[in-house]
Amino acid sequence: MMRWWISSLQLVELFVSSMVHMLYGFYIFSTAVAGDLSQAFSDWIFKPNLADGLKRVDSDKSIEGLPPIVLVHGIFGFGKGRLGGLSYFAGAEKKDERVLVPDLGSLTSIYDRARELFYYLKGGQVDYGEEHSKACGHSQFGRVYDKGHYPEWDEDHPIHFVGHSAGAQVVRVLQQMLADRAFKGHENTSPNWVLSITSLSGAFNGTTRAYLDGMQPEDGMSLKPLCLLQLCRVGVILYDWFDVQWLKSYYNFGFDHFNMSRKKIGIWGLVNCLVGRSGPFASGDWILPDLTIQGSMRLNSHIQTFPDTYYFSYATKRTRKIMGVTIPSGLLGIHPLLFIRVLQMSQWSHPPDVSPPYKGYRDEDWWDNDGALNTISMTHPRFPTEHPSHLVVNDSECQPLQPGIWYYKIVDGDHILFIVNRERAGVQFDLIYDSIFERCRKHAFRKTPTMPNQVHQ
Repeated sequence: MMRWWISSLQLVELFVSSMVHMLYGFYIFSTAVAGDLSQAFSDWIFKPNLADGLKRVDSDKSIEGLPPIVLVHGIFGFGKGRLGGLSYFAGAEKKDERVLVPDLGSLTSIYDRARELFYYLKGGQVDYGEEHSKACGHSQFGRVYDKGHYPEWDEDHPIHFVGHSAGAQVVRVLQQMLADRAFKGHENTSPNWVLSITSLSGAFNGTTRAYLDGMQPEDGMSLKPLCLLQLCRVGVILYDWFDVQWLKSYYNFGFDHFNMSRKKIGIWGLVNCLVGRSGPFASGDWILPDLTIQGSMRLNSHIQTFPDTYYFSYATKRTRKIMGVTIPSGLLGIHPLLFIRVLQMSQWSHPPDVSPPYKGYRDEDWWDNDGALNTISMTHPRFPTEHPSHLVVNDSECQPLQPGIWYYKIVDGDHILFIVNRERAGVQFDLIYDSIFERCRKHAFRKTPTMPNQVHQ
């Protein structure tokens, strides 16, 4: 009887979680469509001003000496050009004169996204690497960027990166690839192409939510038979198989290099994908295995913190302790999409019959969380080897900044505090992004920085 009750509760939780996620996805999509329709109507009534276009050209010329700040989205995210005029970073890109917002695969693996980010900046056709592509069963080559968004990128023209969630780990993997000179035809790359990395709720060490959503804690690779991620898997496969071009141009999960379109694989190819014989979910070349604790440790074992790059992170937390018990810190401050997971993650217990992911593992270390990631995971790379770090309470205590150290702050907020809806974060949104951009422009540099008002004087 007890087992029946537990199974019933798990089914109810799965139904509620899937409905909440589906409704939120529909809300985001409909908001983007409504915004686009409103903008189109406004442009039709009020014709675009030619003078504004001329001002933009002058502005572009005045920022040529500034290193760009690149904002890298997280899981289920999108860049400029997707979802119409909706901004993943809630308009933060407008706070600085030279900001790039690339559109990477929203569910593709950390490795694939790092490759895509390189070619987005330098230009050319995305090359996922011959060995990796054969092992994962997808095309070696992907999207073509006729002109890179920063083709002069090199050690003398380094870049600031700001990554949210999994986007922070994407940037770290990219920097390691630059150090390893892993891009064919670009043998002169180095880690010094990256001037600074700022992480917003960054997924450095994995998350226990991956197991709650359906990843098997035994290996961190396979899925449970019935779970939220299985529903997501089926939905993504069907979305790519139907291959409705106007819809995919509006939002794309990023699996085009797996060639899952009905035009290419037919009905039997769809069956093979659904039953797990082919596709990204069969090979494990998608984002969730990289977000388990085991998957993050596999990545971290090959990624360094480099001595000439500045590192910063903002770790979020929506829990507190009362009489030694970790619970969600109030109802109103947590987004409905995340509340159930904040509660579940704060009570997480690693299965006793499964080996712990690392020596010295304790459940209580992972209880503080923001509804998507555990706070311990967001501060700095910790497992399997802890990287140099410094907890920042007052900004003045870490001036002048030293490269090669992860400076981190603990911020009260859930996982989507920094994105999509600016009003939710209130004044905290402006304070955090203003400090990030100011630090990039005034404090994190190898040579004397050129400020915007000094260019072309």
